[in-house]
Amino acid sequence: MSTYTEDKRKVTTHRLLEMKQRGEKISMLTAYDYSMAKIIDEAGIDSILVGDSASNTMVGNATTLPMTLDQMIYHARSVVNGAKRALVVVDMPFGTCSGNPRQSLEAAIRIMQKTGADALKIEGGQEIREDVKKIINAGIPVMSHLGLMPQSINKYGTYTVRAKEEKEAQKLVDDCLLMEELGCFAITLEKIPATLASEITQKVKIPVIGIGAGSGVDGQVLVIHDMMGINKDFSPKFLRRYADLHAIMTVATQNYIRDVKESDFPNKSESY
Repeated sequence: MSTYTEDKRKVTTHRLLEMKQRGEKISMLTAYDYSMAKIIDEAGIDSILVGDSASNTMVGNATTLPMTLDQMIYHARSVVNGAKRALVVVDMPFGTCSGNPRQSLEAAIRIMQKTGADALKIEGGQEIREDVKKIINAGIPVMSHLGLMPQSINKYGTYTVRAKEEKEAQKLVDDCLLMEELGCFAITLEKIPATLASEITQKVKIPVIGIGAGSGVDGQVLVIHDMMGINKDFSPKFLRRYADLHAIMTVATQNYIRDVKESDFPNKSESY
């Protein structure tokens, strides 16, 4: 069974573009720590997203909004230490890219300098064009995030599918074309109709990564805690679980507790 690790070269933004051009799908998962990043990197993942979803998976917050710049830098540095091949992309957290280009650039530079990451992901379209333009002009690769944008959840009031109505769909298309024009190396589309995602993927020359956006995009991203079955409380339609680590870890913990209680661990061979 192939693990798609035959090409050992470091994945770059240019290599993602080459993958789109030759029709090779791009694989992406989130990671927030050294150990998880090392595992999925060695398995052959193309890109790792240090997502602000750490707010949910690592802290237990209801939204991504509480994540701070310092927290994102901590998680990103940990992931970079574990990833040797994958392209590491870091989310700019809520409030760091919101219409003040100079402050946005300062935050972007800080992330890149402190973490050694390869690129940033930024939520938003036309409204933050000047922020994105300034960051890209400074030599920092940017992946755009459009469609459902979790940092705007209080504006939406719901996590329902976005861009179902014609007006919002047209704005989404326009924003994607704008982000490509500004120089973004890729776009993430979250929770939008599959037909619209496919249409956008064909319109733009840069890679489009989907999450809940159907199969007609250039690649897919999932939150690793969801995909691995660690998180049992989140089951959207687009999620496929590839393992049930919650059950495995529960049994392992129960076995450990039993062995400790019964003085079976450590035994003689495990003692000095």
